Amino acid sequence: RVTVGGSDVRLSPKEYDILQQMVLHAGKVLTHRHLIHEVWRGAENIDVQALRVFIRQLRQKIEATPEQPRHIVTEPGVGYRLQVSE
Repeated sequence: RVTVGGSDVRLSPKEYDILQQMVLHAGKVLTHRHLIHEVWRGAENIDVQALRVFIRQLRQKIEATPEQPRHIVTEPGVGYRLQVSE
């Protein structure tokens, strides 16, 4: 179950799987390769662009300002990191 500001957020299965990976490894950089391998179960035909589309959709649903994400941070050329509050 995913909530933002007390309201339920509906995620697609792939969005949920991506977010789950990010939560399991919160604060750590997850490479594109890692996310594709874990979320698409090693599918060979998935490219980074497909992952970017799902990340964009996920940000639209959970970020207050998706254009300036505070939670799902891009690590250029590497992957993504779930920013944890201190």
